Amino acid sequence: MMELHPDAPANSGYHLPVMLQESVDALNIRPDGTYVDCTFGGGGHSREILSRLGPNGKLVAFDRDADAAANLPDDKRLIFVPHSFQFLYRFLRYTQCIPVDGILADLGISSHQIDEANRGFAHRYDAELDMRMDRQATLHAGMVVNEYPEEALVRIFRNYGEISNAPKLAARIADARKQHEIRSTGALCDILSTCTPAQTKFKYFSQVFQAIRMEVNGELRALEAMLEQSAEVLQTGGRLVVISYHSLEDRMVKHFLATGNMEGKRETDLYGNIIRPFDPEQSRAIMPGDEEINRNRRARSAKMRVGIKR
Repeated sequence: MMELHPDAPANSGYHLPVMLQESVDALNIRPDGTYVDCTFGGGGHSREILSRLGPNGKLVAFDRDADAAANLPDDKRLIFVPHSFQFLYRFLRYTQCIPVDGILADLGISSHQIDEANRGFAHRYDAELDMRMDRQATLHAGMVVNEYPEEALVRIFRNYGEISNAPKLAARIADARKQHEIRSTGALCDILSTCTPAQTKFKYFSQVFQAIRMEVNGELRALEAMLEQSAEVLQTGGRLVVISYHSLEDRMVKHFLATGNMEGKRETDLYGNIIRPFDPEQSRAIMPGDEEINRNRRARSAKMRVGIKR
C-alpha cells in the first residue's frame, strides 16, 4: 500500500507493500527454500523474495483478484494460485510444496483496488456497490446494504468498522432501502452524511466502507483459516509473517502466535509450558518507521507480527 518506489518495476504502482524490506527480512530466506506470498497483489513482496532465492528456490503466490495476474513475472520458480489464501493447505498439497519455509501475508486492500473506481471500494468515486476482491463471488456490497437484517448491519459496523453510532446508521440504511434500493456508493454516502459530524466525515466514510468490504470478502474468516493451516504446512523453524491494518486482525494474529488459538486462551502441559504451534519472535508488533509513514499515510495503521514454528 505504498507509492511507487524509485527502484520498483513499472507495474508495481499497482501495490507496493508497507514494510517491504522488514517483512521479507523476517522470513529469513534460504536460497533453496520454499516460501508463500499469501497476497500477491502487485508482486512487490514476491519480487523481493524471488530476488533472494537461488535457482532451486520456490515461491507460491496466492491472490483471488483476477487483476493481480497481470503483474506476474516470468519466473519458473513462481507458482501462482488464483484463489484466496484461506485454501492454503489444499493448494500447497496440490502443488506438492509442503512443507514450506516461510509464509508472508500483507492483509487488507491494495492501492489498485481502491483506485479502480468501478470496483466500489472507495467512497470518493460514485460506482456500483460491489467491493468483491474475487469478482466471481456471489456476495457483493449491494446485497449487504440492501438485504442484511438491521441487527446484522449493526454487528458489522460495530465490529469491523468500530462505528460508535452503529445502531443509528443501520436504522438510517434500513429506512432508506424501504423507499428504494441503495445501488451506488454515492447513494450510500448520502445516507452516511446524515450520521456523522462534518469534521470527521471522511474518516467515518472509510470506516463504514471498510466494514462492508470485510464482510463481503470474509476477511476475518479467511485469516483464521490461513493461520490455522499455517501450522500444518510450515516446517519446524519456519516463519510466519503477517502485516495487518485492523485491530481485529492484529488481535487474532497476536492471540494465535501467543496461545495457538484466536481467543487468546492459554493451555499448558503438565510442566506449565504453553501449548502452541508458534513462538512469537517479539512480544510487541513491529510498526513502520516515521519516514515511511510520512511518505505514505496508508502505512500508519500497519502492524507486523512474526512467529517461528515449533
